[in-house]
Amino acid sequence: MLNPKQLVLLICLFATAQTTFSQLGFSHEIGAIAGPVEFRSDFGERLNEKNNFGNSGYGIGIIHYLNFAYSADCNCYTTYNYFNDHFKLRNEISYNKSQLEHHGEWVAPYRNTPEANQLRAHTGVAENFDIGTQLEFFPRSIRDFQGFAYRFAPFISLGVHYTYSTPEVSTTYGNGDITDPANFYSYWQPDSVSNEAKSGWSLVTSVGVRYKLGVLSDLMLDLRWQYYGHDWVDGLNHQLTSNKYNDWLLWLNFGYIYYLD
Repeated sequence: MLNPKQLVLLICLFATAQTTFSQLGFSHEIGAIAGPVEFRSDFGERLNEKNNFGNSGYGIGIIHYLNFAYSADCNCYTTYNYFNDHFKLRNEISYNKSQLEHHGEWVAPYRNTPEANQLRAHTGVAENFDIGTQLEFFPRSIRDFQGFAYRFAPFISLGVHYTYSTPEVSTTYGNGDITDPANFYSYWQPDSVSNEAKSGWSLVTSVGVRYKLGVLSDLMLDLRWQYYGHDWVDGLNHQLTSNKYNDWLLWLNFGYIYYLD
């Protein structure tokens, strides 16, 4: 788990790495992203439509790109090679938050068992701060896109983020004490819920498209899949045989990007 000092150190290291790249003469782009998040976790019944769309929230972020096709030193294109003309390095600091509750067959209105009531009473919040890097691949020429040869530039990306999670766990069942296992689903292990902050790595991949808005600006649409390296992002890890995967999310980003150089 990261404490505040470690988090500041990580951000400083991130900034130092970007400064190092800057000294190599690559050009830069900055932008902002925001959009809806669907959080897939141990809450609710897997593959239930209401669960998939009900446990949702939002995400916002600041992004920075290293553009290898253009040099800030001379305001000119770099020496052509395939990598420079088809790849960009995307660095990001972002935040997402989702409200969570149980949906599906086990909390259907006709169920009046103590277990069903325990599930209905249990809610949570997944709240995550991310910092990380992705490598974006553009099948079409980045130079041609910047030169208005076409307006749309599709891309795919892959990268890793370091995620600091601060889940919130609550229940209205019994005395409402989250440390009392009797207030939660009785088939879970006693240590299945926790509001302790966690940190760890996550895998990020996305598919999207840029639209050339102007000489120095683009609009972006980006659908992200993010898979976390542990199962405590939502504050619930019930450890039953049905718990097959770690927490993950889908995030539809709308973004604006501005070219600095």
